[in-house]
Amino acid sequence: MKAHDGMYIDGAWRPAAGRDTIAVVNPADEQVIAEVPAGGAEDVDAAVRAARAALPAWAATAPAERAARIAALRDVLVARKDEIAETVTAELGAPLPFSQAVHAGVPVLVAGSYAGLAASYAFEEKVGNSTVYAEPVGVVGAITPWNYPLHQIVAKVAPALAAGCTVVLKPAEDTPLTAQLFAEAVHEAGVPAGVFNLVTGLGPVAGQALAEHDGVDLVSFTGSTAVGKQIGATAGAAVKRVALELGGKSANVILPSADLAKAVGVGVANVMGNSGQTCSAWTRMLVHTSQYDEAVALAAEAAAKYGDRIGPLVNAKQHARVRGYIERGVAEGARLVAGGPEAPREQGYFVSPTVFADVTPEMTIAQEEIFGPVVSLIRYEDEDDALRIANGTVYGLAGAVWAGDDAEAVAFARRMDTGQVDINGGRFNPLAPFGGYKQSGVGRELGSHGLAEYLQTKSLQF
Repeated sequence: MKAHDGMYIDGAWRPAAGRDTIAVVNPADEQVIAEVPAGGAEDVDAAVRAARAALPAWAATAPAERAARIAALRDVLVARKDEIAETVTAELGAPLPFSQAVHAGVPVLVAGSYAGLAASYAFEEKVGNSTVYAEPVGVVGAITPWNYPLHQIVAKVAPALAAGCTVVLKPAEDTPLTAQLFAEAVHEAGVPAGVFNLVTGLGPVAGQALAEHDGVDLVSFTGSTAVGKQIGATAGAAVKRVALELGGKSANVILPSADLAKAVGVGVANVMGNSGQTCSAWTRMLVHTSQYDEAVALAAEAAAKYGDRIGPLVNAKQHARVRGYIERGVAEGARLVAGGPEAPREQGYFVSPTVFADVTPEMTIAQEEIFGPVVSLIRYEDEDDALRIANGTVYGLAGAVWAGDDAEAVAFARRMDTGQVDINGGRFNPLAPFGGYKQSGVGRELGSHGLAEYLQTKSLQF
């Protein structure tokens, strides 16, 4: 797609207040493919003012009509799915088949789910002698990451619109073209002017201005825990609502009764998807000591199959960061059984699929989020030991448990300090709440729980 040289504010593309731009780089060949405006506080203010002006009418719009607009948006995303996939591949580097199936496909499911929820949600209920109303929280400042650029946008904007909120979006600076394409889709779907607004820019400038703006009632942020803490502090000072989806270091627990080959194979595939740039990836594989050596061999074999099947990391900084973690793993005594820090190609931000054995729970690579195609295998002695290791990080976003039957896996999963657990390879459910315990965040996304983040309650007593 051709990049817009302005911001989408109040239903139209408008020139940015300043002249600064952001270069969009294809991480596969390190070539600049476009430039977009680097917005600042003045652009954010214009967008927030447009959102506030549009709020009363949109909040008063019947839920069925809001549902119709979201359904129309879903239909546009379906019609433009090829363009979406090509755009994500160009600016994120994901292989085209993965972009088609995941980056273009999943947002359609999520948008469709909110079209249904907007029409069916109980925005009013009787509680004794009271009537309780669920009302929109107001203007939402949505700050989204680059790793799943369209999914993260839809997962915030669709429930906000369903709730009756208006939105100002500040997307990640690495993937602004996908956000511009989404703004075009919103316009084509007939969403009223000012209900959705887009400002491209840098996080410390445009993102900070959006989080601090007095006209924003809720900040919904997905990204690193460090930045999430800053946004939480900023919002807290203004007694402003936040929804924070942050980092993860998820455990893939393989109990002795499980199908080991399947659990290891699916576990490695889970980490290699999107080049490991997934906050919920099962980056710690926990295996009973009696099966550990076999699991290591299986993981190394599985990783080798991804050598030329995964894309690059998003940028040079991320590339250096992931390679640095691999080097630190070696320095701390972990054993490389696949991959390593050496770049597999001369051009592009590629990292080899990497598997570490002999990882202990206190090692840096077992505690910190790497955000790359790196799997750490950790041995455990019994279930209590496995649980201690699984719960032994500051994170609690996702995870997996494998066992001979679902009941055994569920019993273990119920003791895990994490927000979402896949049982024996459970499938993605766009209606299930997603979000974390501990430093993995505040609040939930997807389904009715995600919609509730954008609502506030009012009770009238009779």
